[in-house]
Amino acid sequence: MKKTLWVLLDSRTGSVGQARGVLQRLNPNNYDINEKSLEYTKFSGLPNFLRGKTLIGLTPKSKNIITPPFPDLVLSTSRRTVPVARFIKKQSPTTKLIQLMHPGRTGLREFDLAIVPEHDKNKVSYPNIKYIVGAPHRITEKTLAQARETWQPKFADLPKPLTAVVIGGAIKNKEFSLENAASLGQKIREMNEKTGGSILITTSRRTGAKAEKVIMDALSGIPAYTFLWGDKKENPYMGYLACADNIIVTGDSVSMCCEACGTGKPVFIFTGRHWLTRKHIRFIASLYKNGYAAALKTHNLNFKPKEKLNAAVDAAAMIDAL
Repeated sequence: MKKTLWVLLDSRTGSVGQARGVLQRLNPNNYDINEKSLEYTKFSGLPNFLRGKTLIGLTPKSKNIITPPFPDLVLSTSRRTVPVARFIKKQSPTTKLIQLMHPGRTGLREFDLAIVPEHDKNKVSYPNIKYIVGAPHRITEKTLAQARETWQPKFADLPKPLTAVVIGGAIKNKEFSLENAASLGQKIREMNEKTGGSILITTSRRTGAKAEKVIMDALSGIPAYTFLWGDKKENPYMGYLACADNIIVTGDSVSMCCEACGTGKPVFIFTGRHWLTRKHIRFIASLYKNGYAAALKTHNLNFKPKEKLNAAVDAAAMIDAL
């Protein structure tokens, strides 16, 4: 008999991608899955010890979808979904709670399983926590093959090899400085001078217009397919990952780095100066240590990954075992 599984999704693309990466690795014969997309009010910013085991912080519409009958399992995907999961457990004590990412101290012991990246080992621990390298993602052979079929013809005329360049930007209170933008542009150009070929480049809202211009000016003359923040054409991100021979990614996004490492292609990470947090540095160090990626330096151009990073497989196996 199938187990009923609710997945609590917040509005953040990264956590949604992680959850769906795990879901596609679960055996569909074992679960009846129901995604609950939650919308929030300003009260969702309150600390979880104040929100407790309540639906405080949800819009009335979202509150109306958290109603009986409650499921066998709940997959919570971020700090903001923790109070909702605990509310369900309060109403239905037999429901098992699973958390992706560290839930924080409040309610930690109520989860039957917390699947936490090893770069968060500095946070409070408990026997219900199981550690994984990086974060679950949505990259599979099937998704890459589908993207390759769509996008390969569009990149056909570009000189090879193709290097995907995936750029994030500002994090929390730290901007993506023009100094770092210039350094990134220089390193990409230096790599291209060694490898030849073309670049497939994309930027994000967090890059910033000035930093984006600095980077693009530095890459002037290099054959490229571009998808810059604000472009209205179809997003080629999955096509970049599928068709690239190498991938350059900025280290500010755990999800972007993990998705790049999930392709099994050489991945080079740009870390910049006075920018990333200690958590980011620990995360990137774990990718280097486990042979999934290398620093963006010209002497690393012969780097080949040991294997594909696929924390979603590990996470799904933990859920199955539970």
